[in-house]
Amino acid sequence: MTALAVIPARGGSKRLPGKNVRVMCGLPAIAYTIAAARDSGLFSLVMVSTDSESIAEVAVRYGAQVPFLRAAALADDETHVSSVTLDALTRMDQTNQRFAFVAQLMPNCPLRDAADVRDSYQQFVDTQSNAQLSVARFGWQTPWWAMRRGDDFRLTPLFPQEAVTRGQDLPPLVCPTGAIWWARAETLRDTGTFHIPGRTGWEIDPAHAIDIDTEDDWSLAEALMARRLVISNAERYHHAR
Repeated sequence: MTALAVIPARGGSKRLPGKNVRVMCGLPAIAYTIAAARDSGLFSLVMVSTDSESIAEVAVRYGAQVPFLRAAALADDETHVSSVTLDALTRMDQTNQRFAFVAQLMPNCPLRDAADVRDSYQQFVDTQSNAQLSVARFGWQTPWWAMRRGDDFRLTPLFPQEAVTRGQDLPPLVCPTGAIWWARAETLRDTGTFHIPGRTGWEIDPAHAIDIDTEDDWSLAEALMARRLVISNAERYHHAR
């Protein structure tokens, strides 16, 4: 059973220009996602779907394949990323490479690692899901207490009963993150999306789950990556002694 990894990386990010190839702790951000996919040992092909020649060049340098440049129609602000992954799968179908599974790995989630990819895949096959999203628990902010604030500053709770319930008495909620999404290839071909009825969620460590969209996101991810590298280097030094 063969698996395809698709890393969607368009060149026109507006909120944080150039984020996919911006250097984080010595490497272009996209390099961490490529490494997680390759080091997992799960994929017959790790490919980057991009409309940018400069991103393509970096992707190839760090071990991914870029068999085509994405059409401009699939590289605007309106395109759903599932459509990009479906496009990649369809193009590979036309080369007579038929994959059983597809993983979509967003490059703005650089903290997910190879172990995360392997663990998510294990749950995916164990549960016999047709599609699975990575999810992370909310932190100190309790989403059950979410409120809308009107123009007159009045607060309206989204969940009136839960808004007056102690946090420890409320069930945990999770939020999807773009770190690792899996689908059976046939499911993606048929539906065109990972968001199908019955999709399951694999819980990732919040410290590995961050999606980078703003400068604040970048600063947090960079600090977490630097900490990880320090710990990794210390462990290697300890084992070498």
